[in-house]
Amino acid sequence: MHTREEIQKAYTEWQEKTYKKNLEKFPERLPRFTTVSNSPIDPLYVPTDTTDNYNEKIGYPGQYPFTRGIQPTMYRGRFWTMRQYAGFGTAKESNERYRYLLDAGQTGLSVALDLPTQIGYDSDDPIADGEIGKVGVAIDTLADMETLFGGIPLDKVSTSMTINAPASVLLAMYIAVAQKQGTSADKISGTIQNDILKEYMARGTYIYPPKQSMRLITNIFEYCKKEVPKWNTISISGYHIREAGSTAAQEVGFTLADGIAYVEAAIKTGLDVDEFAGQLSFFFNAHNDMLEEVAKYRAARRMWARIMKERFGAKKAKSMMLRFHTQTAGSTLTAQQVDNNIVRVTIQTLAAVLGGTQSLHTNSRDEALALPTESSVRIALRTQQIVAYESGVADTIDPLAGSHYVETMTDQIEKEALEYIATIDAMGGMVEAIEKGYPQTEIQNASYQSIKDLEHNKRIIVGVNKFQIKEKDPEGLMRIDQRVQTEQIKFLQKVRAERNNDDVNRALAVLKTAAEGSDNLMPLILDAVKSYASIGEICNTMRGVFGEYKEHVTV
Repeated sequence: MHTREEIQKAYTEWQEKTYKKNLEKFPERLPRFTTVSNSPIDPLYVPTDTTDNYNEKIGYPGQYPFTRGIQPTMYRGRFWTMRQYAGFGTAKESNERYRYLLDAGQTGLSVALDLPTQIGYDSDDPIADGEIGKVGVAIDTLADMETLFGGIPLDKVSTSMTINAPASVLLAMYIAVAQKQGTSADKISGTIQNDILKEYMARGTYIYPPKQSMRLITNIFEYCKKEVPKWNTISISGYHIREAGSTAAQEVGFTLADGIAYVEAAIKTGLDVDEFAGQLSFFFNAHNDMLEEVAKYRAARRMWARIMKERFGAKKAKSMMLRFHTQTAGSTLTAQQVDNNIVRVTIQTLAAVLGGTQSLHTNSRDEALALPTESSVRIALRTQQIVAYESGVADTIDPLAGSHYVETMTDQIEKEALEYIATIDAMGGMVEAIEKGYPQTEIQNASYQSIKDLEHNKRIIVGVNKFQIKEKDPEGLMRIDQRVQTEQIKFLQKVRAERNNDDVNRALAVLKTAAEGSDNLMPLILDAVKSYASIGEICNTMRGVFGEYKEHVTV
């Protein structure tokens, strides 16, 4: 067994006698090697680069600090949930796609909602014109939700919904559909994104000001703790932060800072941390730099475990576990040579799996051009299945642990992310940091640097700034027909004509009064949903009390 001093001495000798002499004859292909996040990469990593504190920093799967994974057996027990994000047009069309995906071997549903739904407007609102069913499925009332999940037993599948500002309304609709199927709320499982803070800094589908939005989020925490215990009440999202142009360390730092803000808000309402922390989940990006991404996930797990234990005094192991969903990076997909995207998604899939994700969506080859076709979605799902069943990477736990490079990168991302959290703490927390524009500016600067590197060929994207070819115009793309808007509005008008409008008005009036006070709004939103009040009517009722958030732009 060699000592660290002996290893370091041998490494120095290799650098001087072998590596540098070789460079004189054969220079390296780049003057400077960096990750996608622009972190420097050394030519070689050795044991002296990594920690001696194995048990404290790396440890074992299923044990604090969970660097190596949150389950003792990981994928040797069962694979990650293969949850393809899908939704378009009307609820009927999306239901057909969901059933197709389940028949193809998908193990969980992930619902994409159209833009009007995401910002709480009905399909017949003038602001929704031209957007209905385009980037997801249109949901106006409980009737749409009933169609969306028709023939899909909600006690048998886990469902994720990418919804934020109106998350309380969509969750209420899902609960109501389950109850109509004969399944009680305590039997359903899934996730709502419900992460409003990242909307203010990276995505933009907010409705209410931060304080009122945080009230709704903590109302959901409190309600689900008692009524829907299997539900993940929030998916704290780094995905959109990364899509906006952040580095890996920024993705981790800003996402966990958001998580800290949600935990603090819940504790202020009187909830004990161990009552709700086990229902928190996270959502991360899987980018192209595979080894940096693996290190990112490992660093995030370790950081969150320590934050929950040391900062918030959590005692339950489940409260300290960072459980996360991953989606491959939409921002890396190219309109040029779309088949290259299959390779990119495969690399990103490997990153997510090697990093220990709990569920995964793989993007489709043609998504830089349009919503994916069925054949493209099938290839994306098969990518996960081939990695799971054929690659061997799921057969041992955290197979890259001990790699001197991966462990060094894990430490480096943790260090940088903790520095971002410390800066945000000094500002008074994430809400205050957002109001000052701090995370937005940091993300914009990182994005700008990435674009500059691409324009100056410091970063190569195959088919875009190197290895270009002449291509024919794409054929067979999926398009959403204008008839979708007409059909959706017609169906909404039919629901309004057939429902009991006295019940709707009564439910909305009770909700308005409660919003003016301090009661938990979830039971009242559920009552409004069951009366077939529309998402626009419910959100407008709360808009009338809470107001709307307007972004403060400084030049």
